[in-house]
Amino acid sequence: MVNLLAAAAEEYPSTLFVVLLGIGVVFLGLICIIVLCIFISMILNKGKSSKITSGPVPAPAPVTPVAPAAPAVTEIPDKQAFIAAVSAAIAEDMGTDVSALRILSVKRL
Repeated sequence: MVNLLAAAAEEYPSTLFVVLLGIGVVFLGLICIIVLCIFISMILNKGKSSKITSGPVPAPAPVTPVAPAAPAVTEIPDKQAFIAAVSAAIAEDMGTDVSALRILSVKRL
């Protein structure tokens, strides 16, 4: 490996310099970002205390069960237009023609 680097340094001195300089700049930038993040977190956490209070913890309020609401069943006013719109959307998604589809039933979810 050393011979390979030495041969590359003799043959292409500027190329090896550019590679090492690029790697050095990247790591220097990463170190600067880490230091900046630590500095900003210290500034933002300056007013907050990290002490844990050992006082009694209040009990949570009791939860009263609520019955689920019955789903409102509404009839589709224009069922043929709805089926036409759904079949057009399905045909567009599948990349086929609407006449190639056959919708047998429509169920509400």
